[in-house]
Formats: sequence, C-alpha cells, structure tokens
Amino acid sequence: MRWWQWLPFGRVPEIAPEELARRIREGRAPVILDVRTAGEVAEGTVPGARHVPVQELAARFDALNLPAGSEVVAVCKTAHRSIPAVRFLNERGMRAVQLAGGMDAWRRAGLPVERPRAA
Repeated sequence: MRWWQWLPFGRVPEIAPEELARRIREGRAPVILDVRTAGEVAEGTVPGARHVPVQELAARFDALNLPAGSEVVAVCKTAHRSIPAVRFLNERGMRAVQLAGGMDAWRRAGLPVERPRAA
C-alpha cells in the first residue's frame, strides 16, 4: 500500500449496518473482510466475514481470489482502519465500501456476531 492509503482520514463509500444485515439475510451478502487485529476479531465479527488484518491486506490480496468488480465490505472497530482497506480494494477493481461506524455500530444495532473464518 502507498503511504497516503494508510491515512484514516477522508471519506469512502459506506454501507449502514442494518442494510448489510438485510443483504446477509436475503442471501445477497457481499464479500465481508474484517480488517481488525486477531484479538479484536476473536470477540466476534459480522456473520460470514473473512479475517485479513489491514496490515496484511496487500500481501494477501491475491490469495483472496476476488474477481474484478466484486462487492466488498471492509469492517474495523470504528470505521477508521477500514478507510485504507477500501481505498486499496477499489484501486484493484473491487466495488468496496466500509461498514459505517464499524463493529461498534454493528453491535449497537443489536446485530448478530460470530467467530471469523480464516481468509
């Protein structure tokens, strides 16, 4: 990743927790990448999320096997670390957004959490 991509400032496209939950329930879930640390993810993540720490995203991107144009939602704790992830993914042809408010907003909305799958 380039240095400017790491800046957790600025705006990137978002999806509201309730909208993502609705899409999951309807079977229309995008790829969900939880970019938090392993310790944070161990406490639970969005159902169906794959764990790839933001620091490892560039190195592990090819192994994700995401077709160009894939819809991807990046998730972090408060929607700061997901900003560089969204920038990185969009530069590689994904249609990436971040979870608005991150896992904190997901939990405040009372939405379900599960243990993550390895990416």
